[in-house]
Amino acid sequence: MALNIALLDIIACPLCKNKLKLDKEKQELICTADRLAYPVKKHIPVLLTSEARTLSLEEAEQWR
Repeated sequence: MALNIALLDIIACPLCKNKLKLDKEKQELICTADRLAYPVKKHIPVLLTSEARTLSLEEAEQWR
């Protein structure tokens, strides 16, 4: 079972409140505004900035 795609309609980046995009391959939720990738662990989004990784400029541009 994967992350519920309908969940993407209601969750937002905890920092800027923008919509998140799902990277299915890496199992991360992407915020292009803050250049952060939040992990999805066991099908549950971990929306803690302390758990997020910073995206490179190139990675962020791929998602715009």
